Order: sequence, then C-alpha cells, then structure tokens
Amino acid sequence: MDKNRGDDIRGRAEGTAPVPLSVLDLVSVGQGRTATQALRTSVDIATLAERRGFHRLWVAEHHSMPGVASSSPAVILAHLAAHTERLRLGSGGVMLPNHAPLVIAEQFGTLEAMAPGRIDLGLGRAPGTDGATAAALRRTDRLNEGADDFPQQLAELTRFLDDDFPDGHPYARIHAVPGPVQGPTGRPPIWLLGSSGFSARLAGVLGLPFAFAHHFSAQNTIPALDLYRESFKPSAVLDAPYALIGVSALAADEEREARRQVLTGALSMVRLRTGRPGLIPTPEEAEAYAFTPMEREFVDSWLGNVIHGTADEVRSGLDDLAKRTGADELMITANAHGGGARVRSYELIADAYGLRG
Repeated sequence: MDKNRGDDIRGRAEGTAPVPLSVLDLVSVGQGRTATQALRTSVDIATLAERRGFHRLWVAEHHSMPGVASSSPAVILAHLAAHTERLRLGSGGVMLPNHAPLVIAEQFGTLEAMAPGRIDLGLGRAPGTDGATAAALRRTDRLNEGADDFPQQLAELTRFLDDDFPDGHPYARIHAVPGPVQGPTGRPPIWLLGSSGFSARLAGVLGLPFAFAHHFSAQNTIPALDLYRESFKPSAVLDAPYALIGVSALAADEEREARRQVLTGALSMVRLRTGRPGLIPTPEEAEAYAFTPMEREFVDSWLGNVIHGTADEVRSGLDDLAKRTGADELMITANAHGGGARVRSYELIADAYGLRG
C-alpha cells in the first residue's frame, strides 16, 4: 500500500472526539442574505475548522437551488485554499456524470498544485439537482446513461489523474494539466460518495474510501457501511476500509434556539421535496409556518435524524452515532438560516470535545 496516500485519507481524532471530526459546507443562503455573504461565511467556517482541529472541509455540488451557493465546488475550494494553510479541502462531492472526466482532472490537478497534499476529490453519480436541470447541464435528456456509466467515467478520470492511458488508447497522448506530465506530483485521493448500496460496493471493490450521506438517507447508513466493509479489497490506496458519514448536527447555547434553527432547514426540505425550492427561511418564518399533517410527519421524521441541542446534547448524539455505525469519521453539516448560527455551532462542538483553541 502507498502509505503516504493512505495517510492523506485517514484522519486523527482530536481532543475527546471518538473519531476525526470534519465539516460539510453547503454554502447555504438565507432569506434576506446574499451569495456573497454565504461565501464569506464559508471562509469563516474554514478558518475556524483549521484553527480548532477539524480534519477536513468539503463542499457539495448542487444546481438550481436558491438556498445553496455551491454549484461550482472547484471555484469555492480555490477560494478556501487561499484562506487556509493546513486544512484538507475537497468535494463532497463533484457529480461526475455532469462533467467530462478530463475537465475534473484538470480542475483538481489545478487545486492540488495550489494546495499540495490538501485536496480530496469526492465523487457522486447523482445529478445534484432535478432532471430538467441535469439535462441542461449534460446537454442530453438520457440521464440514466450517466449513472450507469459511472464506473467507466471513474476509470477514465483516474487514468487522466495518473496520466497512464495505455499505448494505443485514443487518449494516450492527452494530458490533464497540471498533472504528472509536468513532473513528479501528488494527486488528490478519490473518494466515492453514496446514499445507497451502489457506490458502497464499488468503493469496496476498488479499495477506495467511502463517504455515506447519513444526513439525508439515515435508514440506509448501516446497510451501506456493512456492504462497503464486506466488499472491501485492499488496494494501493488503502489496506483497510475507511468510511465517513455526513451528519446533520447543530449546537446552540440553548436547546430552544437549536430547535428554532434546525426547523428552518426542515422547512427548506419540505419546500424542496414539493417542488418549491427557495432561500433558507428565517427562524421566525419557520415557526409561523402552518405545516399540513403530511408535512408535519415529514418534518418530525427529518428532525429525528438531525442532532441538535446544547453542546453537551450534540456531543452525546455524535458519540452515540459513531458507536452505532462504526464510522471512521464524522462530517458535520450545520443547516441554519444565518451564518452566525452555523459558525457558533462549530465553535460549541469544538469546545464540547476539547478541540484545540
């Protein structure tokens, strides 16, 4: 096994945390706020994460969602790299079927050149949006083709990153730059992301690290992790499975305030699931909203998988989740209307685990 590459993947638990803690930033845009403000908050969160000892920060690719400003992960990661020095940064993830593999190899080769040894390339096979937007992105309405071809796209991307197409291949004389053709260089480790069993099995078979979207597919978490571990074959990347899970968690100084903040995310999900995506509502709007019985059932189910409350309550919930799932790393996403509430949540969680100040 390539020890250095494996070390780039594995995190180290800090303070009293049971596993390494990381951050997933959706660059959320609240009602009455702007994308510029959201991106400034992302810088605040990244610098906090680095200062307090979170292991990595990822941003996710989403499209045509007014409440999310992370349509271009590579651009945001370049911005965050300029404001940090040690924190690992990556995509959680890039939706590979939306892009030509060569383009992603060039983007992440550029990021690796900007921030050597700090970049992760997390890949998903979902569109990260609705079908019409996916068709506009891909210039085709044959969307299933992209998902079905994911293993082939992944293999092509890996070849571009390693610059090792065999002689006679149509792409043998094409080089992703920045990249190995320019001299010895590192490259971002590839992670596979998923919310079901497909990517779990593929990551295991290929010996790659795996990230599971527990924050919106909690019922599938343990089956997917079990499948990943059962399918795992040692590779040049890893000699043993390594899985992180995305976790929705928000801490506040008072339990009631935490409830007010997470309700904004729940209302956003109600609107998204019913075809009415918008900016993240304010806590006041969420509290005043008249949920239908069906919507209330959805909200109760959604919030049942969001760890929220005081710092001690969130710490207890994260500890329990790590124990139940056996995850090697927890990646925390804080969904709330305002940037201040999100920044405060990460500070409180860091304090609860005694992370460095």
